Amino acid sequence: MKYLGQSDYQHATVPRIGVLLSNLGTPEAPTAKALRPYLKQFLWDPRVVEVPRPIWWLILNGIILNTRPKRSAEAYSAVWNERGSPLLAHLEDQVAGVSEHLKARHGDQFVVRGAMRYGSPAIADVLTEMFDAGVQKLVVLPLYPQYGGPTTGSTFDEVSSDLARRRWLPALRFISSYHDDPRYIAAVADSIRAHWETHGRAEKLLLSYHGMPKRYLTEGDPYHCQCHKTSRLIGEQLELSEGEMITTFQSRFGREEWLQPYTDETLQNLPGEGVTSVQVVCPGFSADCLETIEEIGMENRDFFLEAGGTRYEYIPCLNAQDRHLSALTDLISEELAGWLNSEQNPERTEQLARQLGSPR
Repeated sequence: MKYLGQSDYQHATVPRIGVLLSNLGTPEAPTAKALRPYLKQFLWDPRVVEVPRPIWWLILNGIILNTRPKRSAEAYSAVWNERGSPLLAHLEDQVAGVSEHLKARHGDQFVVRGAMRYGSPAIADVLTEMFDAGVQKLVVLPLYPQYGGPTTGSTFDEVSSDLARRRWLPALRFISSYHDDPRYIAAVADSIRAHWETHGRAEKLLLSYHGMPKRYLTEGDPYHCQCHKTSRLIGEQLELSEGEMITTFQSRFGREEWLQPYTDETLQNLPGEGVTSVQVVCPGFSADCLETIEEIGMENRDFFLEAGGTRYEYIPCLNAQDRHLSALTDLISEELAGWLNSEQNPERTEQLARQLGSPR
């Protein structure tokens, strides 16, 4: 096997700690041409679609990639802004904010970068950049509060796949979830309170999470349980009764049964049950993206109002709010135990290495 990055370890390098923040991904442009390779990479991941590869190859390449890119491009066009992809813009802001928080707490020894599991900036490219900058210890934080195989698990697959091709490996710590972290829960609850202070409360608070095939739950994925725990903890912070809030799941596709209740169907049914005002928050998303801005903020709003609702409000994700950045930095700082303030003498290390015949 020929390894990548044969020069990614040099004895004279000043060791640094790397922090990789990752999210799902985004196309490079809101066009069908740009959506096709993005969707192909995303939907071919066996963590995302667990269908036998030969059958799925035919469906994906023969049907989906010939129809879905155009529809998806129309949706992305509705959310694209002056900075391009909202998800990428928020990731850039989160990286900058966490970097500032870490520097203020622990000094200037960090290389903080952001990457996307699908699309660009790719995890492999960003890891190469980080190792070239001297990273020898790495913390990976996928920005999914709740663990899911298609999200967090897939991120680990990509990181480990890249590292498996490298001659030298860093010390590695991986944060698999933070669904019940009290600082994250408090940050979400505070964002809801802030919205209430400005707009007042609606009859029902709906907490919408990204969907997943129900089969994944029955086969052992903890995502569904972690979503419900997040909702319960947020409700406790806000002192809400069970009747004042509801947990739902959005963004399903295909004919298979997904986690229920479905967000769209719930919003269509609520007016008929006498609920005409709702506020929706998405605690499974660390940043606003297509699924929150377009699907929740626009499409589902129309469903609710067309069904007879009179008041619909979407409460934005935490994005780069300072309390969110502080919570993320707390999570990362806890993973740094034993890594900070270790003595380093790269000049002496290089000298000894050269005496033993190392070219670097």
